[in-house]
Amino acid sequence: MKYLGIDIGSTTLKYALLDERGEVLATDYRRHNAHVSGTASAAFGELISSVGDTDIRVVMTGSVGMGYAERWGFDFSQEVLAEVESVKKFYPSVKTFVDIGGEDSKMIFLPEGKVPDIRMNGSCAGGTGAFIDQTATLLGIEIGAFNKLAASATTIYPIASRCGVFSKTDIQNLIARKARKADIAASVLTAVAMQVTASLARGMDIEPDVLFCGGPFAFIPELKKHCERVMELDPERSFMPDRAHLMPAIGCALIAKGGNSPATTLRNLVDVVSDHQRKEVVSDLKCIYVSSLKPLFESEDEHRAWAEQKMRYHVKRGTIDDSHQADYFMGVDSGSTTTKIVLLNSSGEMVYSDYRRNAGDSFQTFRDMLASMQENVDNPANINIARSCATGYGESLLRTAFSLDDGIVETMAHFSAARHIEPNVSFVLDIGGQDMKAIFADYGSIKRIEINEACSSGCGSFIETFATTLGYKVEDFAMISCHAKHPYDLGTRCTVFMNSKVKQALREGAKIEDIAAGFSYSVVKNCLYKVMKLKNVEDLGKHIVVQGGTMRNHSVVRALEIISGGNVSFTDIPELMGAYGCALYAMKKHTQQAPSNNF
Repeated sequence: MKYLGIDIGSTTLKYALLDERGEVLATDYRRHNAHVSGTASAAFGELISSVGDTDIRVVMTGSVGMGYAERWGFDFSQEVLAEVESVKKFYPSVKTFVDIGGEDSKMIFLPEGKVPDIRMNGSCAGGTGAFIDQTATLLGIEIGAFNKLAASATTIYPIASRCGVFSKTDIQNLIARKARKADIAASVLTAVAMQVTASLARGMDIEPDVLFCGGPFAFIPELKKHCERVMELDPERSFMPDRAHLMPAIGCALIAKGGNSPATTLRNLVDVVSDHQRKEVVSDLKCIYVSSLKPLFESEDEHRAWAEQKMRYHVKRGTIDDSHQADYFMGVDSGSTTTKIVLLNSSGEMVYSDYRRNAGDSFQTFRDMLASMQENVDNPANINIARSCATGYGESLLRTAFSLDDGIVETMAHFSAARHIEPNVSFVLDIGGQDMKAIFADYGSIKRIEINEACSSGCGSFIETFATTLGYKVEDFAMISCHAKHPYDLGTRCTVFMNSKVKQALREGAKIEDIAAGFSYSVVKNCLYKVMKLKNVEDLGKHIVVQGGTMRNHSVVRALEIISGGNVSFTDIPELMGAYGCALYAMKKHTQQAPSNNF
């Protein structure tokens, strides 16, 4: 009799085959790319070719393993219990063990004579293998090279560890500053170690001996060193087993050996898995859109009529009068990744605007924008900046460096702009690339403000990341989503974790436009229910205004309308509304005081 432990996680399939003495005979580890039955059929087919047919007892585990245990008819064990079984068998001195997987991370404390204290991550990719995978892709390197680079690092930079998208900004800024890839790689590993420690230890002492296991530790050994440093561990009292990525599978095999799992044969296992693989293919062909969502627009004509109806909210335009000097009002929104300028004339008409990525240098970007304005105006001496106002990440810097008159918080800038186009506004939703601001208002006053702090799943990068992954420009991705007939329900998930859901959708035959539309729904649902934790959509009121570059995507706006059941207003400059609100504020303040600055 042999004992087979199978661990099917969110991204990989692993197995370990043990003999009567508990010795490992064969193992495997491979990515399943959301095609579990096909991957398992290939893996077990190779196993039977290697060891021949034999009597076996099977126990399964893993975040995906439970469903497949039921389908295939085998016993299931909770993953942590399986890992504890492995630890107790082979590493009895361990008091704490840390497991990092593809989409989860765990810290288990094993106090003597007490029940294990189990800590697991929630719905965020920070501190997981997927987080490392995404940053390695951003650097354009393989995981093996990632480990080698990290080993030669000399400097550790601070990188956001709670969200893969937030870390992307930090990494891009480091790349722009010509930081060494080796230092960036090591900084990412430190960020993972810090996230795991902060979110899972939560006041508990990490007592030695400490065991590290999971795929990221097995394939990126440098990660263990960073965890030791962050957790302040003695390297002599912390270690990593040879099969760190197979601990749950080995634990399942040990449970099968000591339990009463039904006996079967390896040949029968291969037949069962192959049979279910065939059934899944047929089922997928018949039920591709069982859980599809309502189309955003029934036809192109409906989309066109809808867009024309929204044009009444467009910002009024004017021109710069070159014949004589006149007063103008400048609004500046200096964000973490972009800088925006809006210039209004005394009638409140927008006469000039600019929008640029700042590559981590707000000062130089704004300076270049002012120079560009001078070059594009026939007679710049006739432009008198009667008053100026700034907001955003770089507000203080720009006000000090360029003697701007006023500064206001971002929420007030966006709310002022929203009230200008919809005086009775009840709710303002501003979605940028990596941030989200939600403002609840009543009778012209702000009641409540919600801002995302550690998750970007309701932001523009959520769509941008996957549009790029699927080979589309963001604007094209947005357009095809408006024409989807059966939007695919992707649910509400972390941006990084959504990878596996998209792979599943593609495997089931979903069209790209249906996936694109599904993303629009997910952005809105993530924003309302995951980030804002909204209980009732009626709280949004009847007069909704949306802002931010993401709202150039008609499908996101329409998804919000469908979900909320209300009318949503937006201008033709959604990405400039912060700067527009600042310019309106400057114009209003000018009636009270009017310092003059000629640029």
